[in-house]
Amino acid sequence: MRKTLTAIAALGAATGLLVSGTVANAGTRAEKGEARLQKMLEGRVAGEPQSCITTLGSDRLQVIDGTAIVYDGGKTIYVARPTSPGQLSSSDVLVIERHNGMQLCTTDIIKTMDRSAGFMTGVVFLDKFVPYTKSDMDK
Repeated sequence: MRKTLTAIAALGAATGLLVSGTVANAGTRAEKGEARLQKMLEGRVAGEPQSCITTLGSDRLQVIDGTAIVYDGGKTIYVARPTSPGQLSSSDVLVIERHNGMQLCTTDIIKTMDRSAGFMTGVVFLDKFVPYTKSDMDK
């Protein structure tokens, strides 16, 4: 009986370490994503948030792990933060059902799919797109 209790206590301690390690890694992933995004936005000024943006190619769309979806429009970078940023992973593929042709909108349905196995991993709901442009002093 004593060995069983000791084994259960050890298992509980190991599980606690595993869970706390997962939480720490999640925070680290989000912090790394936020740092990457801030580096992309250096020298840029935020504009008025928009519900839709015109997108010319999906190759300009990036996922910043645990942080945001970014569209590089050339002079302007658009950033949309999801309501649940932890769902964003660059290891997933975005599948977007667009309702406005060449525009990407907050009302579009965005699903995430596992890149290797092809199964759906989640749904992403975006807040408005914030445009970031270089300030006149940086041009």
